[in-house]
Amino acid sequence: MRQRHLGKNGPQVSALGLGCLSFGGMFGPTTEAETLRTLDAAWDAGITFLDTANRYGEGVSETMIGQWLKTRGHRPHIATKAAFSDDPARRIDNRPEHLRAELEGSLKRLRVDHVTLFYAHRHDPLVPAEDLAGTMQRLQEEGKILGYGLSEIGPYTLERCHAVHPVTAVQNEYSLWTRTPELGLIQRCAQLGVAFVPFSPLARGAFGTPMADPASFAPTEFRTRIPRFQAENWPHNKAKLDAFHAFARTRGLTPAAVALAWLLDRAPHIIPIPGTRTADHLRAWVLAPEIDLSDDDRQEIDRLLPLGWAWGDRYDDQQAATVERYS
Repeated sequence: MRQRHLGKNGPQVSALGLGCLSFGGMFGPTTEAETLRTLDAAWDAGITFLDTANRYGEGVSETMIGQWLKTRGHRPHIATKAAFSDDPARRIDNRPEHLRAELEGSLKRLRVDHVTLFYAHRHDPLVPAEDLAGTMQRLQEEGKILGYGLSEIGPYTLERCHAVHPVTAVQNEYSLWTRTPELGLIQRCAQLGVAFVPFSPLARGAFGTPMADPASFAPTEFRTRIPRFQAENWPHNKAKLDAFHAFARTRGLTPAAVALAWLLDRAPHIIPIPGTRTADHLRAWVLAPEIDLSDDDRQEIDRLLPLGWAWGDRYDDQQAATVERYS
């Protein structure tokens, strides 16, 4: 697989990473055997960058990766995240004692003594960005992390942190149906030599094969709360998505592969992290870095899915409460 730099001073990693959220059961039940098969398939395909978090299945995702590392002996680059708190009075906690304790738990579950990348899963408004960067700098100096990142932040937080200690990567939602990072964040990352890591690059299954179907979502699944999947918006979104899926088929490709190829085509510092809990779904998009889009392809994608085409927001108000706004 083609490689990209994880930030100006970071290591080379596969152009696609693997998002490991679904190993924790976020999109339905899975098994240890299926998770290990998926990780094997990713490694065999050349994916060397795994993205997880302590909250994914409340440690299950990290534990499964740790089991895979123990039994296979592979050494991928691992990113994990922390910041969410069980304290109802403080949903996000960037205090040094919290981040340090959460990182130690992650290292134990992953069975490693350090990770390549440690993200603040969200920025805590009660902790100045400069203090957060200082905490991350100390963890890096101690060898527990090789670099740090920020998730769901605005350009202003990136600038404040980077001025104290260089940021390795920023992870925000970005895809053909969520384009907000184009309003300055992607550009600022490029200027500072920071990798931009899009999560949910397949629009939470909307670019999957088969396409996500809200009628099949379990009542407790978080996608049921996302406005874009709700009854007043989904028919409009599905009509646009159907046309895109048809275009991908005319190219002899899956919609997922084309959606990822579009992201990779946007800028060389972009490293998407599509997620799946099955090896079969992974095979539908893993060759995306080998796809070179033509000018005609770009024009047709822009025609089918123009900027701002999606009906509804990407989060409901509760889900969006911890996300920094900058537009």
